[in-house]
Amino acid sequence: MRTRAARVLRLVILLGTALGVGAVYALVPVGSTPALRPDLILIEKSAHTLFLLRSDHVIRSYRVSLGRNPVGPKTRNGDHKTPEGLYRVDWRNPQSKFHLSLHISYPNAQDVANARRDGTQPGGDIMIHGLPNHLWWIGRFHRWIDWTDGCIAVTNWEMDQLWRSVPDGSPVEIRP
Repeated sequence: MRTRAARVLRLVILLGTALGVGAVYALVPVGSTPALRPDLILIEKSAHTLFLLRSDHVIRSYRVSLGRNPVGPKTRNGDHKTPEGLYRVDWRNPQSKFHLSLHISYPNAQDVANARRDGTQPGGDIMIHGLPNHLWWIGRFHRWIDWTDGCIAVTNWEMDQLWRSVPDGSPVEIRP
């Protein structure tokens, strides 16, 4: 028979995990010193992982959710795919409907040419962002499914860290 203290401890652990407070490492920003500032954001769609790299060394990695249709490159507006290719963080939105967002410079010239060739629009507004502002409490459980319209989603704690670490202009490579 379990004691009351054991039940309370189990409840605290479950709630802490659900809220993402177990990610204590997120309290220390990666880019707090120039030597730890990433020089590349690499997203491996098949691994559902975002890597922050400095001189080809991984300094941090994050599990991510992608667009609802994650296999293959984004080819047109509304296809719910996460793009593949070389981009940059070209601006940021502190007032996003998601917890902060870093805009990725999709579409690039090749994406526009491909869409024009196919007679479609390439789409846009691809971001790295946190959770919807009203669903912050979901925490890491958002990773169970791909749910975005083509963006890359992380927890709010992770987004806080990316926001502080990643300067505008940072290169982004998205691989299949």
